Amino acid sequence: MKAKLTWCFLRNSVDADVHREPKSSLGQKPDNNGTLFKATARAFFPASYSGSGTNNPMIEYSRVNPSPRYQELLGLYKQMHTEGAESVNLPPEKTFPGLSLKNHVVRIGMIIEILGSETILDYGSGKGKQYGPVEIATRDGRTFLSIKDFWRVSSITCFDPAYEPFSVLPEGKYDGVVSTDVLEHCPKEDVPWIINEMFSYAREFVFMNVACYPAVKTLPNGENAHCTVEPVEWWKDLMDDAVAQHPGLRYYAEFSHPDPLEVSGKKHILSFVSGKHRER
Repeated sequence: MKAKLTWCFLRNSVDADVHREPKSSLGQKPDNNGTLFKATARAFFPASYSGSGTNNPMIEYSRVNPSPRYQELLGLYKQMHTEGAESVNLPPEKTFPGLSLKNHVVRIGMIIEILGSETILDYGSGKGKQYGPVEIATRDGRTFLSIKDFWRVSSITCFDPAYEPFSVLPEGKYDGVVSTDVLEHCPKEDVPWIINEMFSYAREFVFMNVACYPAVKTLPNGENAHCTVEPVEWWKDLMDDAVAQHPGLRYYAEFSHPDPLEVSGKKHILSFVSGKHRER
């Protein structure tokens, strides 16, 4: 019998006091323009930054025509899923299990609650172990036995091209798409079409988190697992370009990046940004 995991969200009032009204009382989905997360990242950007996307690379590759680098990395990640991560002494079953999602469960739950979302796609889900039995306790004494129960959604679909059980490309659309600890593992030249593909699956929202620093893990060929390390504004430009193509959609993104006020670069801080489709 597998050991039961317990995640207690007691860090602060946002984590602990998630107010969950019956979904039938939510009414129409509010046009909140990302008010869940204030765009605090502008405090870290130059005053001239506009997020216009004018510096984005031309989208040369696509799902049907990924770059050679994408194909190479996909093979390496498939290898790690079956053989483990030797650089950090992880066996296969503990390599890319998907458990990094736990740091974002409450934030995603708030978005789901506000929008009344019912169907979720986890894009780059790893082995999907995050959706197994897990006790989630809140400060007010409530307990949920899985992420699905906590989010109160009807379905969660996993997709990960490097993990055979979830490697089939999804069909149709989902109310929300979540992608955690994924984009920094993708080749820079493929990131634009990957982000666009994520957005194409969503009806209501996309939630992403990105690490803007090198990883602890290395790939079997000795390269760092975070092959695309870029500043927050670079990522935001791509996300703004993507959401502009999808009416009714909004995105929420969390970035972990070096503190610009700390010289060594070893201290990481979080920035949250958001965006929505706007008619042009």
